[in-house]
Amino acid sequence: MLSLYHPIKIGSLELPGNLFLAPVAGYTDRAFRSICAEEGACFSFTELVSAEALYRNYGRYGLDVNESSLNTAANLVRRGASEKRYAVQLFGAQSESIYKAASLLAPLYPDAVDINAGCPVPKVVKNGAGSALMKDPANIGRIVEAAVRASRDCLGGVPVTVKIRSGWDSASLNYAECARIAVEAGAQMISLHPRTRAQHYGGRSDWSHIADLVTRINVPVTGSGDLYTPHDAKRMLLETGCAAVMFARGAMGNPFIFSETRSLLEADADSCAESSAEFCANGMPGAVHVSFSARMAAALRHLEMLAADIGERAACLEMRKQFCAYTKGIPGGAALRDKAVHAQTIEEYRQIVNETIGGIL
Repeated sequence: MLSLYHPIKIGSLELPGNLFLAPVAGYTDRAFRSICAEEGACFSFTELVSAEALYRNYGRYGLDVNESSLNTAANLVRRGASEKRYAVQLFGAQSESIYKAASLLAPLYPDAVDINAGCPVPKVVKNGAGSALMKDPANIGRIVEAAVRASRDCLGGVPVTVKIRSGWDSASLNYAECARIAVEAGAQMISLHPRTRAQHYGGRSDWSHIADLVTRINVPVTGSGDLYTPHDAKRMLLETGCAAVMFARGAMGNPFIFSETRSLLEADADSCAESSAEFCANGMPGAVHVSFSARMAAALRHLEMLAADIGERAACLEMRKQFCAYTKGIPGGAALRDKAVHAQTIEEYRQIVNETIGGIL
């Protein structure tokens, strides 16, 4: 049996493997993406970035690394220290805004430009962007065409990819139509989160939509939705035939999920029957080989890298929610979180962790 872990080609872009980190607003900052890349994420996506915010602020700040802390949009689109392959994800409702924003990315050398047509958040949707685009498939085509044009004109022809949902609601499951139009406009990969916008992140994702889409388009399909363990990823690949899987919430606080999933996928076929419900000794699914101290070391390193980007004070505030993810499901995690919400320096975070694990990090 061939390994379910394998290289993948997206237009001219060749990736060594098929385990991706999804864009997650407020979580997939440069520091976290870099750590995930070190742990085996083969491709990662920035948090969604407003196309208009990017090009409107460019005149003042540009994309100068030394000024990035002053400009949120510019900071979001920079490559992580360890990211070998990454995509910048843009959102917007106007094709011209997408063209202008994508054209400005040349100094960063992104490996792809991704268009967000799936975000369900009201502040994105109310402006006609994100999953609101699925109510106007023709506009998805115009936006993809603009991104492809910008890529050709300014970025050396890097691939344009699109992330979509199943539809706006259960009465309008038009993922196949939206994907077809996107591909006809030049998209070279479609990522599908098989929930509707009405579901937000509730209920269960319908993986049958991924399997259906694989049969309908001639570019790679990446599957997302309810991937919390390595076994979930393996089951999605087997059940849907998708080319790659994209971890979102399952990777938050657990960058090790990439190395663990690769190990599972490269195991022999006898392991295919293993249950995704299997839990390890510390009560967390899919984290058998990760010690508590290793998880905390990753959290502290994440904090230090984030501080280098946005300053210690801002990083310590931002890290509070990230720390919740790193400690979720860990015995004693609640007590750690209670202390961490008051930490204001890196040293305070380090002392909190060391007091808990009885070691030196």
